[in-house]
Amino acid sequence: MMGPKEKRERALGVRLGLKGDRSMSPKSAMLRKPYKPGVHGPHGRPKNLSEFGLQMREKSKVKLTYGIDEGNLSRIFREAIATKRALGTTLVEFLERRIDNVVFRLGLAVSRGAARQLVTHGHIAVNGKKVTSPGFEVKEKDIITVREGSVANGSIASRRDLLKKYEAPVWLHLDPDKLEGRVLSLPKDVESVFEISLLVESYSK
Repeated sequence: MMGPKEKRERALGVRLGLKGDRSMSPKSAMLRKPYKPGVHGPHGRPKNLSEFGLQMREKSKVKLTYGIDEGNLSRIFREAIATKRALGTTLVEFLERRIDNVVFRLGLAVSRGAARQLVTHGHIAVNGKKVTSPGFEVKEKDIITVREGSVANGSIASRRDLLKKYEAPVWLHLDPDKLEGRVLSLPKDVESVFEISLLVESYSK
């Protein structure tokens, strides 16, 4: 049965990779039903969104992709403003530095949702210390590891062979044999499906 996450992807009209490998497979709801959910099916007329509607759509994309709520996103926006740096770039940087996202980017989990579960269940350590908050922000030179007692966890063990061929983003280094990652720099060259300028506008009023 198609889950609500895939329905929300269809409603937004963009692939957000919420279901991991399934999102890129023929089973993807975006491939099987490339139209918005609803009683009118593929014959429904697309709506012309107002500027406010476009801003809300981008905000929904960000929240759904990173698994955060309005309170978390507002906090990240305030932190980005406080840096006095380019707001759009800094917003993406803070989102990418979340430990659940980093675990996903390192290939240790099939999706951000799965990565979030690994973190909250205590399977991940940063610099040797267990981290259970998905919103923990990593820094340069931080070392992210799978805790020794968690190496045999089914979802982690199943990815060992895949990790040998996996290429982490340029700002991260992955050691697949140790199930260990290192933050080489602040996030950069991040490919995004968001119009980050619309997100900035929605909070700048």
